Amino acid sequence: MKQLFLASLLGSTIAMCTAAMAADTDLKTLEAAAKAEGTVNSVGMPDDWANWRGTWEDLAKTYGLKHIDTDMSSAQEIAKFAAEKDNASADIGDVGAAFGPIAVKQGVVQPYKPSTWEQVPAWAKDKEGNWALAYTGTIAFIVNKKLLHGSEAPKSWADLKTGKYKVSIGDVSTAAQAANGVLAAALANGGDEKNIQPALLMFADIAKQGRLSLANPTIATMEKGEVEVGVVWDFNGLSYKAKMVNPDDYVVLIPSDGSVISGYTTIINKYAKHPNAAKLTREYIFSDAGQINLAKGNARPIRAEHLTLPKDVQDKLLPNEQYKNVTPIKDADAWEKTSKALPQKWQEEVIINMQ
Repeated sequence: MKQLFLASLLGSTIAMCTAAMAADTDLKTLEAAAKAEGTVNSVGMPDDWANWRGTWEDLAKTYGLKHIDTDMSSAQEIAKFAAEKDNASADIGDVGAAFGPIAVKQGVVQPYKPSTWEQVPAWAKDKEGNWALAYTGTIAFIVNKKLLHGSEAPKSWADLKTGKYKVSIGDVSTAAQAANGVLAAALANGGDEKNIQPALLMFADIAKQGRLSLANPTIATMEKGEVEVGVVWDFNGLSYKAKMVNPDDYVVLIPSDGSVISGYTTIINKYAKHPNAAKLTREYIFSDAGQINLAKGNARPIRAEHLTLPKDVQDKLLPNEQYKNVTPIKDADAWEKTSKALPQKWQEEVIINMQ
């Protein structure tokens, strides 16, 4: 029996070693192919979003990959992949979670499972490897206290509803951040992925009062003093605040009465001119170094429980207690349908009320 056990153990060990060696060989092959391509072009992955700059710099330094990004929304990225086809100018993009399955249905992506695949939660990835969330985001408020003229910063959606704050949420027809902002407001007001009416009613009321701003909450609009309260992902809010001339004028917080946690996934263009460089980019994003890069951009890495973040990075994130009323998307199919109908509903039920 001992001999059988030892033989079995030895066989398992050899199999594990062989698998590890094969994975290592595959990675070396991928690295060589990516280096030969020499370039990776992205869409929707600008330097100041979730610290993509750190990833591009590392890929250039380690593998010699040249890089150009064109910033655009999730919907625009998928439309670009579909329109350009074999004339592809982009290899990889970063889209909101709801857009991963949409890209698959449109047939514009190709799969790649990074070597850390097993450490990505099942809810956060496509089983075929077409998409996987690299980091999570939770809808937050960024508030310019200087523009409140002595009023206290809103801490909840209820505060936004009853206060005099001017609210900037962005373009819900193209931006995943803005659409998830509507869902977060719905969840806080008793709605869900199928029922965003509570949020539409709230924003319609805000619009009637002349408090809905069409300014997109970005660094540029905030620096111009155009945003009192911006509805943004937590990592964007924290990054924007850090870049302001007077960061102490701003506060970033998760609304206490509820919010939504979601995330962003890379999608590799089916027609990519540099497919190996795109796959190596995803491989790096899911490595420890790539995940820490995202955390440096105030995004919560999807492999957080398998990482030890540097203390200075951990300290820049919002306190865990702010996330106690945060809800993940429970019905992705329902949210996909609702988010597709949202642009028209937003126009008909919210924008129409703007003064």
